[in-house]
Amino acid sequence: MSTLVKIAVIVIINLFTISSGAQSGYSLTVQVKDADSNDGKMMIAVYNSESDFLDKTYMGTQSDITNNSCVVTFENIPEGIYAVSIFHDENDNDKLDSNFIGIPKEDYGCSNDAKGFMGPPKWKDAKFELKSDKTITITL
Repeated sequence: MSTLVKIAVIVIINLFTISSGAQSGYSLTVQVKDADSNDGKMMIAVYNSESDFLDKTYMGTQSDITNNSCVVTFENIPEGIYAVSIFHDENDNDKLDSNFIGIPKEDYGCSNDAKGFMGPPKWKDAKFELKSDKTITITL
């Protein structure tokens, strides 16, 4: 009987440990659609503060483009306020190309489809709250 009790206690402790550690954060799925072509790759960045927005990424990845779109999922992101920016690196040179006055020559976008006026999009327009698994769509 004491062996059975020990096994039951171990199973219960393991169940609590597994359930408490299973979800250390949330998933954020980013769908990008309406790219001009399948050339190059899509660069996707997640930001977790206004001061780092469009400067220092919290998480980032790149994705191949199929049917002028792509989907990526970031895992284990803590609850909080975030923003996402993307750009279509059509010529595959790992940077957002711009003309001589700084206007981007490659497509780009932000969460909430935020657009800048005479400059880049603002954090206040691109931010969103993550408090459960979430999917966002950015249209180029």
